[in-house]
This record gives sequence, C-alpha cells and structure tokens, in this order.
Amino acid sequence: MRAVPTWVDKVHDRDKVEQCIYDLCFRPDGSQLIVAAGNRVLVYDTADGALVQPLKGHKEAVYCVCYSRDGKRFASGSADRSVIIWTSKLEGILKYSHNDAIQCLSYNPVSHQLASCALSDFGLWSPEQKSVQKYKITSRIYSCAWTNDGVYLALGLANGTVSIRNKVGEEKMRIERPGGTNSPVWSLAWNPAKDEPVDVLCVADWGQNLSFYCLSGKQVGKERPLGFDPCCVSYFSKGEYLLLGGSNKSCLLYTREGVKLGTVGEQASWVWCCAARPDSNFVALGCQDGTIAYYQLIFSTVHGLYKERYAFRENMTDVIIQHLITEQKVRIKCRDLVKKIAIYKHRLAVQLPERIIIYELYSQDASDMHYRVREKINQRLDCNLLVVCTNNIVLCQEKRLQCLNFSGVKEREWQMDSLIRYIKVVGGPPNREGLLLGLKNGQVLKIFLDNAFPVPLLKIPAAIRCLDLSASRKKLAVVDEHSTLLVYDVNTSELLFEEPNANSVAWNTSCEDMLCFSGNNTLNIKASNFPTHQQKLQGFVVGFSGSKIFCLHIYSMSTIEVPQSAPMYQYLDKKMYKEAYEIACLGVTDGDWETLAKTALEGLQYDIAKKAFTRIKALKYLELISSIEERRHKGEVDNTIFLADILAYDGRFSESAKLYRKSGNDQLAMNMYTDLRMFDLAQEFLGSDETVDRKQLIKKKADWARNINEPRAAAEMYLSAGETTKAIDIMGENGWVDMLLDVGRKTDKADRQTLSLCAQHLRRLGALTHAAEMYKKMGEMQSVVELYVEVQDWEEAFALAEKHPEYRQLVYVPYATSLAEQDKFLQAQKAFHKAGKPEEAFRVLEQLTLNAVNENRFDDAGYYFWMLSMQCLDIASEEYPQSLPVSPCDMCKQAFEEEHDAMMEKFRDYQKKASMYYVYHTIQRYMDEPFTSYMPEALFNISRFLMHELMTTQPDGISKFSTMYTLAKQSRNLEAFKLARYVLDKLQTLRIPPRFQEDVELAALKIRAKPFHDNEEHQPLCYRCSTTNPLVNNSGNQCVNCGHPFVYSFVSFEILPVVEFVLDEDITDEEGVRLIQQSGGNGPDDQEGGSKENDDGDDDDGDDNRWKQTHSGNAQALTLDSSPVHGSNNEDPFTANLMSFYPGGSEYQPVLLNRTALLALEPHDIIVCRWPKPLRYQFFKNIMPDVPITHCTHCNKMFHTDDYVLQVLQKGHCPFCRTPSTDIADHNIE
Repeated sequence: MRAVPTWVDKVHDRDKVEQCIYDLCFRPDGSQLIVAAGNRVLVYDTADGALVQPLKGHKEAVYCVCYSRDGKRFASGSADRSVIIWTSKLEGILKYSHNDAIQCLSYNPVSHQLASCALSDFGLWSPEQKSVQKYKITSRIYSCAWTNDGVYLALGLANGTVSIRNKVGEEKMRIERPGGTNSPVWSLAWNPAKDEPVDVLCVADWGQNLSFYCLSGKQVGKERPLGFDPCCVSYFSKGEYLLLGGSNKSCLLYTREGVKLGTVGEQASWVWCCAARPDSNFVALGCQDGTIAYYQLIFSTVHGLYKERYAFRENMTDVIIQHLITEQKVRIKCRDLVKKIAIYKHRLAVQLPERIIIYELYSQDASDMHYRVREKINQRLDCNLLVVCTNNIVLCQEKRLQCLNFSGVKEREWQMDSLIRYIKVVGGPPNREGLLLGLKNGQVLKIFLDNAFPVPLLKIPAAIRCLDLSASRKKLAVVDEHSTLLVYDVNTSELLFEEPNANSVAWNTSCEDMLCFSGNNTLNIKASNFPTHQQKLQGFVVGFSGSKIFCLHIYSMSTIEVPQSAPMYQYLDKKMYKEAYEIACLGVTDGDWETLAKTALEGLQYDIAKKAFTRIKALKYLELISSIEERRHKGEVDNTIFLADILAYDGRFSESAKLYRKSGNDQLAMNMYTDLRMFDLAQEFLGSDETVDRKQLIKKKADWARNINEPRAAAEMYLSAGETTKAIDIMGENGWVDMLLDVGRKTDKADRQTLSLCAQHLRRLGALTHAAEMYKKMGEMQSVVELYVEVQDWEEAFALAEKHPEYRQLVYVPYATSLAEQDKFLQAQKAFHKAGKPEEAFRVLEQLTLNAVNENRFDDAGYYFWMLSMQCLDIASEEYPQSLPVSPCDMCKQAFEEEHDAMMEKFRDYQKKASMYYVYHTIQRYMDEPFTSYMPEALFNISRFLMHELMTTQPDGISKFSTMYTLAKQSRNLEAFKLARYVLDKLQTLRIPPRFQEDVELAALKIRAKPFHDNEEHQPLCYRCSTTNPLVNNSGNQCVNCGHPFVYSFVSFEILPVVEFVLDEDITDEEGVRLIQQSGGNGPDDQEGGSKENDDGDDDDGDDNRWKQTHSGNAQALTLDSSPVHGSNNEDPFTANLMSFYPGGSEYQPVLLNRTALLALEPHDIIVCRWPKPLRYQFFKNIMPDVPITHCTHCNKMFHTDDYVLQVLQKGHCPFCRTPSTDIADHNIE
C-alpha cells in the first residue's frame, strides 16, 4: 500500500496565523470537501484542491462539520454555541444555539435528523420540526455517531462511557469501559459494512486504546493498544478499512478488526481529523498547524496463479482463492497484513509480516476449494517474490534465491548475475520441481530444487518482463522490456517467430502450438506460424486453458471465453484436419463444428468428420458417413461417387450431378433430382436422351405434387402416367365426385377393380346414385343393396328386396339389428321374421320378456309372453318337408316331431304365463299405488284366478304373498270370510314383508270373529252342469263336478256363461264352421240327414217348430215355446249333450256334437276361436244370449262387451294382445 499526495493546503487567517483544522467531511458524491478552519467553513474541490468558497457565519472557532447522507445540506457547529444549516448550494438556511460550545455533529443516515452535541446537552433537529429537542447529560460529550439504520445514537463521554440513545433521546444502553475517566472517548464510529451481521461500534479513547462493541454493549474482538492519543477515527464507506489520527502526528490505516496496515501520511503536528472519500481510495486529513492533505491510496496487487486457481489479497488481510472455471471462491481470513501469496497445485503460501503460513487442500479433487493450515514458518522473511512448491518455498531477493523447507530451514541458495525479474514453477516431482527464471540481463535460466547449478536456456538482448513454457516444454515464449514477444525452440534455442506490442504471454495448456499475448489493449491469439488473430482486451493475460483466457485487469481477475474459430479456419485452409479438430476441441461454436465436419467430409477424412458431426448431433450426416463406411467395407472404392453423395447432402446439387455423370451413374443423378422434386433440373439433365423412362419421371412429379398439397395436378399426372388407382385415391380423398364419375364412366366395364374403387369412394362421399351406377355397370346388384343398407336408406333397400327376393335377408337383418340398437325391439323382431331369421326374432323377444320381468313391467311381460307363445306356435306349424331328394330317416323325422312337441309345450306354458303376468300387473299396481280403479269384485276375481293358477306354476317376479294378501283383503270386504281365513292361514306360512307383518297378524285375529262361511253370491257357477263351486278349488280354474274349464272375461275376470264343445272326429274345423253358418234356427228335420235321427218319420216342416227368435239391442235370443212337444225328435241336441259326463270323473269330457247338432245351433250364440295350425279351432256356445260377449280374434280371449269397449276406448287396442282397434274382435261367429 502506497499513499500518494494529491494536493496540500495550509490555512491562515488575515494575520498569517495558522488555523487549526478541527474537523472535515466529504460531500456524499465526493466532489467537495467541507473543512472547519478557525471561525470559517471552507469548501474545497477535491479534484484539484481549489478553494470553492469560504463560509462565514460563526463568530468563534468551528469545531465540527457534518454532511447529510442525501447530499442536500450540511451543518457546522462552533464554540459560539451555534449550529448553522447550510444547503448544498453553500447558503445558510437555519441557525440555532445551545448553552455551551458545540462539540460534535452527526446526521441520521436514514431520516436525516441532525444530532448536535454541546458540553452538557445534546439536541435533535429535523427539517419537519420547528424547534430543537434538547436533552441534558451528566458528562461532557466528545463524539457522536448514528447506527446504519438510524435507530440509535452513540455518544462518547468524558467519563469513558458510551451512551446509546434512541431517536427521542432516551438512553437504551450504557457501555461502561474499564478506563473510566482516565479514558475519555474522544472519537467513535459505526462500521458501515452491510455484510456484518450486527452493528459494530469502534471506540478510540485517550487511554490510547482501540475497542469494538456491538449494540448490546458486548465487546467484539480484543482491545488494541495504539501508543498515542487518538483524535479521530473514521471508516471507509464500505467499512473495509479504518483511519486513525492523533498525537502521533500521522494518519494510520487499520483493518476493520483493528490490525495496523500502514501509514497514510506523516505531518508536523497533531492530526485532528481524517476522512475517506466515499467509494474511493482517497483520504483527507486536517492538522493542528492548519495543514489539509489529500492522499490517494494505491493498493498493490498481491496474487498468485496456478492453472485455473487464482489467489489474491482482499482488504489487505484476507486471501481469496478463486476457481477461474467454476467461479467458486473461498476466503481465508489471516487477520494480518498479507504481503505475498504463492499457489502451486494443492499448496498455498501466504506471507504475513511475522510469519509464512502454508495451506493445503483437504483432498486431491480438482474441484475441492477447502484449505487447511499445513505448516507455519514463524520467521520474519523479506523477499521480492515468493514461490511455493510441494514441500518447499522459494524466496527471491534481488539476485538471490533461497529454498526453505516448511520448517523454515534453508536447504539451498542460488546467486544470480543480474536481478531476477520473473520466476515461475514449471512442475516436476516433489522436492525436484523446476523453476523458470527471467533476469534483467536477458538471460533465461532453469533451476531444479535438488540441483545447486542453474541451467541456462538462452539469452536475449533486452531485460525480461514475462516468460512462459509450452505444455510439452519444447517452446519458450519471452516478453522483453521493449514489449516484443520472442518464441524459441528450447532444444535448439532457435527463434521461431517474434511479435511486437506484447506485455504478457501465456501458452495454451491444452494445445502445444497455441499461445496468446496482450498489449496495447489488444488480445492476440497465435497458432503455429499462422498470422495472429486479434480482439479488444483490457488488462494482462496471465493464463490460457482451452478456450478460456485468464486476464488480470487492475485488481480483478476475469475469465474470457474465446472461441478458437480463427485458428481452426487457419488449419482448415491448409487442409490440416487433425490439427483443426484439436483446436476445435478447445472451444468453438456449433457453426464452426459444422464447417469443420463438412470440410473434413469433403476431404474424405471420415473419422474426423464423424467426430465433428457427433459433437453437433447431425444425425443426417452421421447416417451418410455410416452408409459410406458400409459401402467401402463391401468393396466400393469409387471416391467420386462418395464425394457426389456428400455434395448432394450439402445442397450442391449441380456439382453432385456432374460427379455422378463423370462416374457414369446418370440414374443416381436422376434419383437425386426427383427425390428433391427438382423436376425442371431433372428434365434439363436428361436433355434429349430417351434412355430414361420419362413416364417414371411424370410419376415422381405426381408424387411431389401430392406431397406439396397440389392434389388436382397430381391426379391428372397420375392418370397420364397410367397410375389410375392413385389418381382415384386422390380424387376420393378430396371429394371430387365429378372427376370420379368421369373416370368411372370412361372405364371399361371389364376393369372391375377401377370401377369398384370409384364406387367405394362415391359411396363414402354420399353420392349414392353415382355409386349405384358404378355397381350396376359391374352387374353387382348385391353391392347396390349393401350400399343402401350401409347408409340406412331403407325405402330404396326394401324396394330392391321386393324386386330381388334373394337379397331379402341382406336388407332385413341389418334393418332389424339397427332397430334393436335403437331399443325398438318389437319392430326388430318383426324385421327378423321378414328376413327369415326366426331364431333371432325369438331371441330378441325372449330378452324383451326377461327385461320386462326384471323391471316389474308385468303388463309388458304378459304381452311379450303372448307374442312368444305365438312365435312357438308359428314354428310348430311348420310341416316336415315331403319333397326331399332322398328318403328321410326315421331319426330325422323323430327329431322333427320332438322339436314340434317342445314348441307346443312352450306355447301352452307361454300362454299360461302371459295370462298370469297380465293378471298380476293389476295386483302389483294395487299393492304399490294408494288408489285403484278396479272394483273390489274385480280384484277379488283377479286374485282368486291367479291363486288357482299359482297352484301349478310359479313364474319369476310374481309374488304369491301379494296375490293372497289382495285376495284376503277383498274376501273380507265381500264377506267371503271362510276364504279369507283360509288365505290368511296360508299367508302365515309365507315370508311376509315387514311393512305388512302387523297388518296380516291383525287381520288373522279379526277374521276369527267372523262366521266361518262365504257369501253365496260370490261362489262361481258352472254353466255346463249348474254346479256351485267353492271359492277354493284344488283342481284350479275348472268345475269340481264336470271339470269344465271356466272361461273368464279378461277385464273383470267374471266367469262367462259359455260352454265349450268339440266336433266329431270326422268333422274338420272348416266343415264345422260351415255347418254352423248354414241356415241357423232350423231343426234337424230341415237338414240333410235329419231323418236318420227322427224315429217317427214325421216330416212336418214347420208347424211343430217351437223355437222363437227375439232381438234385444245387439243381442239375439232363442226361446222355447211353451207349446207341447210333439216328440223327442225335437229336443235340442246341444242341451241333450251338456250332461254327457261322469260326475266326479278324473278326466274332463267335453260336449261332443255331430253334424246334426251343429246344424241345430244358432250361429249368433257360437264363438269360434280360430287357432292357427297345428291347433284346432275352439267352439263355445253362449248359454245366456242376453249377456253380450266380445271375442278378440287375435288372442282368442273373451270379454264382457261393456268392459271391452271401455278398455278399447281408453287404450285404443285390445287390453291383452294390444291389437289396434281398427281390426280387433267379433261378438260371435261370422
């Protein structure tokens, strides 16, 4: 550190009397210096020391001055007890006074509040206040200072204590110091450093000690003795250094820990004040004799470099080790003046005033930055240069070199002929390292630590400034004092080249033939013997590693990334591909790598090109190189073709085509042009040569037009090239119906592939008419049908199916499937029937039935079961084929008959289930809904009917409990108490739902109080045998006497007054109907054959006819006249046959009528159920003609006419089979 005087001034009054400089301060921007001199305030320009203006306002000596942090105003305090506030324009704006002389001033750095301290009090003033707040104090105040955050004010007192006050004057802390009144605190200052974790207060007292305290009053570090009385203490603006002046007549520089670094300036009298200019290395001080001195501090660079590790001094006492590649930094606090630094591999040597400390890395890791102390040499050693090796340090003093081990023992010494100007360790094994020396006389020597004799290398005419040895130690670069760079061959001492304007030089540690040097703010990079590449650079080059150059500028070391593009291109120009690749590895841009790779590839240097392309991940070129290497491996040796391929990849197509033609491979050139869609160039290349297929060129041109989204042109070119299929595909993709139709019409019908393709595209585009035209041209009617089915144009499809019955299945099966997918199962079932797929129709209906049962839609379930029964009957009606080409075997016929019997069995089962589900729907609604439209008698009849049916079968979903519960409830309402008791007893054996449990139990108890008989009016009457049946019939719904099945009205389920009769075996159903339809009402004597049954031979035609026909509304009635009977031959044959059974017989014996009896029947009283084959017709006679009965001809169910009409009016169809009302029923035989 050196202090250079910038300017000095001495202040006198008018009488030439020296004026003491009690205080001074800088304007925050450093442009002006405010000085308290005598009774005036002087303002100096810091640039040249010129007096800007003296300020007069005080009557006595000015003791203190202070500038606000914002630079808008400053204050001065005087022995005349007044404080004056001045603006930055040097104008006084305010003046206030204390009771005693003003001792010190301090501006708050944040709020700009001014603290002014007199002998016995201190005041606080701010621009916002009109008055000054003053506070008394018990001891004299000599100094004051605000903390960095402006919260607290420290006061230095004459009794040796420090009082810490807040912004309103209250004391928050008092620091009692050991010296007491013998150590008055003459000066104090807070450290402005922002990196300190706590505020640190520096206290200088007249006990000649320097102390440091934190805000809590705790002492920081140790107390440092000064040896003189300090009059002032001041920090640099960043807090890195401390200035002290006093009775020692000099200003000293200390670290912020209180370690003395050196002297700034010595004077002839006491130094009363000193201050550092903000953010600079300038220092101003004021003396007792009126001297004002302004110094510039120059801190010399103390540093060391080894490869990428750079160690330098900071704040005079710290050592920073910086890794120039990773930018990692580590700080070593030495807490003493660092004089010299040396670094080598894992060693670091630091010279302090009284010792040398040797550090080493914790590990050998190249990235490790943690150092620890290895050895300490506690000796005071003087040297100009310091070098550290593995186990030694080397001290250079003028002409002498000394080698010491880490214990401080001198091992060897060398004496040179001239001053040593430069020294550098060039490596070697431990204890045998080599040093390179440059002397003032121009001599270059090499010294080994284990050799006492220097080895001369060469000698140059001028003094040496800098030198460096190449990585292989074969070349030596020297910079002399004339700024000339000289490069020598170490072995031959031959001068290889020289360059002017150099002040430092460094070889590239990664490349033998490359160095860089700096000079005249220019960086020069030189490779081999090529011209140098220059660029702007400030500073000195100190290292060169790969593409990184280490440059020292003033005090800072920086790493500069320098692309090695220029040297690489220099090698490429000489076709030195290997050397160019080595340079590129040091660091070039991706563009440079690409140039190197392509140039090496054109030079057929495949290995280097491959490495370079791999570096930039150019897969296309890597594939090319791999292909060339594979072809070479297979024996292809024509480098012309290889080069042509390379040029084509590089986009130089014309040159590539010429090389292809030169090698006799014109087809390769054609392939290149067509692949690149350069058809014009391909045509030009062909010229008039007809050897190449021009049609192929058109085809490729069409491919290109298709790829560049020019489909119409591509289609036309495909057609001209004969590629009809591709042309049609393009037309189809773009929806050009007109072009497709045109191609199809022009195509011969024998070309089925083209026509089919056109039809497919037209079909997809929705042009059904045109697609059908194509199919018809091919004669593909089946495809036409499939076309309409695919687009679900069912009307057209049905029309075609009518014209071509062989395609009927192709239409109706998809139609039925479509309907099933839309949940239109009934329509689907009918469509399957039309398609001749009874199995599918049956399966759909079964699924519908199952779904209806599972979803409790019992009315639908009954309807579907009825439809299933009719399907089974339809299947059973099929007769065994009689016209087989061969005689049927007995097993086949037996299987057919078994299937027929199974279908008939299913028919009967499904008919029964249809009736049961139809009936249960009413019961289920009665149980689930709060209200019902059915009369109690109807519910009674319905539940009793179902109970009897459940005796023989139990379908899924039908609840026996619901049935019997309904019957029990209605039985009680209708006074059928015996039946109610029977049903309730049965209910006790069933599992009763919890919500009905109490109701059932209560009803069972109540029924015990009722008479044990049923109301006779509800007991069913058999209309054949006139037997009154019990309400509970174990035989089911038939008479207990004659076994005649009861026929119910399928709305109210009352028993209808009809009796079933059957025909003689020799009478067919059709003949029976015809006989009944003949003249009704005539006796048997009027009919053919009637005489056979008339024993008396009476042939009276009409007088004895005792039957009379009457009409009542829609009903017709026959009544027997009360006239005497002429003979037994006039008895009604039907009535006579009613009782033709054995009472109590096990089998039911129906009424059997012959032809004579049939002719005697009244047609209006007969109901015929015309069942399809193989069933026979059922014939019923209405015993009570005045009771109108309606018969549904579709389901063959019978109803009371009034009930039926009401249901049809409500629902529009038959309540059982849901046949529409337009064609539903007859009342009797037609």
